[in-house]
Amino acid sequence: MPLFDIRSYGAVGDGTTNDAAAIQAAIDACSAAGGGTVVVPAGAIYLTGSFALKGSMELRVERGARLLASPHKADYNGYAVPGDPNGVESEKRVFIRAYEAHDLAITGGGIIDGNAKAFMTEELPHIYRGTVWRPHMMVLVGCNHLTIRDITLRDAGNWTLHMSGCRDVLVDGIRILNDLKVPNCDGIDPDHCQDVRISNCHIEAGDDCIVLKNLASYAKYGPTRNVTITNCTMVSTSAAVKIGTESVDDFRDIVVSNCTIRGSSRGLSIQLRDQGNVENVLFENCVIETRLFHDDWWGKAEPIYVTAAPRTPETKVGSIRRVRFRNIVCRGEAGAFIAAVPPATISDVVLDGVDLDLSKTSKWPAGLHDLRPGHRIGLTEHNIAGVYIANAADVRLRNVRVRFAPGLPAVYCHALEAHNAPALDASGLCGSAAHPGDADRLIDNSDPFTP
Repeated sequence: MPLFDIRSYGAVGDGTTNDAAAIQAAIDACSAAGGGTVVVPAGAIYLTGSFALKGSMELRVERGARLLASPHKADYNGYAVPGDPNGVESEKRVFIRAYEAHDLAITGGGIIDGNAKAFMTEELPHIYRGTVWRPHMMVLVGCNHLTIRDITLRDAGNWTLHMSGCRDVLVDGIRILNDLKVPNCDGIDPDHCQDVRISNCHIEAGDDCIVLKNLASYAKYGPTRNVTITNCTMVSTSAAVKIGTESVDDFRDIVVSNCTIRGSSRGLSIQLRDQGNVENVLFENCVIETRLFHDDWWGKAEPIYVTAAPRTPETKVGSIRRVRFRNIVCRGEAGAFIAAVPPATISDVVLDGVDLDLSKTSKWPAGLHDLRPGHRIGLTEHNIAGVYIANAADVRLRNVRVRFAPGLPAVYCHALEAHNAPALDASGLCGSAAHPGDADRLIDNSDPFTP
């Protein structure tokens, strides 16, 4: 396969010269030759503004090489998110982009560095504030047969790896090492994608580590479906794995397995806020550790979180159905949370072989439910149950154990709290209330979200 070394096209690699033109020249030459490998050689830092990848090529960032995002706004002007020239996405800026670049690979063992702190304007105790225009690290749109393997993506100032409308995607053995105080620095965002395999990755991200989306801007690509996520380790200031919140189309046929999650504000999450539906989802064989954190970040330490709520008063929100959690070990500062805000619906959810150990480990106060975003519900004060269910039908608890650590605050309460949960089967739940005198179970027919 032909090799196209970026140094042969003028790349300096001194960490201060903008090498974008040289990198683009190597990519264009590779494309003109019918394909090949563009090599970013080891031993140098290549500062660069935005550039575009093309099809039938491999971008190989060699171990010991680093592509560093330019801190200068001018180096991104004119380089909008591809595939949405006049829509919402056109206001965003991109470091590395591709549009309908089929048979594309990004490999090599080196580092792609988003230079996040160059785009932060203020450091608060628990979060950075960023510039409005801070670039996304990588946006790949409409790319079929896409491979991203054995690369480190570091310090993204916004979403790290955003793939929209891609088919046959393999992401394997990559590291994403973002600053946990940088907002919106999602790890991997498959958006309207199909036939996606994400495996053997380690991800640290201030926002969600792996989040499946269906953005309105790319609705022409259809639903997100046929996705597997396996053998990953994750740390997040938000959710480790999330479906939503952007959900204008359906999510179907998704498996998350053999993952470990630690130090996160939320573990396994479904957040439906728009008109799409979620169905046929399996989470299995996972170990989850969660903790409470500052309200700037979404999540209140729920290891399992399934919610459906209208984003706006006009939203015709969809439904969640046929979701399974199997062989999940959880420890943290909150329990499982399953709730719909009418007219949204949730049905046919099974927790099977789920251990929930609740203890107080952080300085942050417990006693809040977090349903952000939503037009009527946000952060609300509420007792914390081992399993909380509201407006969800046909929820089944099989071999589910709730254990409260001794000496918990009074806001820790029932092993099970359920409101308006028709066909609830809690016969497989083992667990007592957190404090003597509290009921082990509180079950009624009320709707807690109706004023």
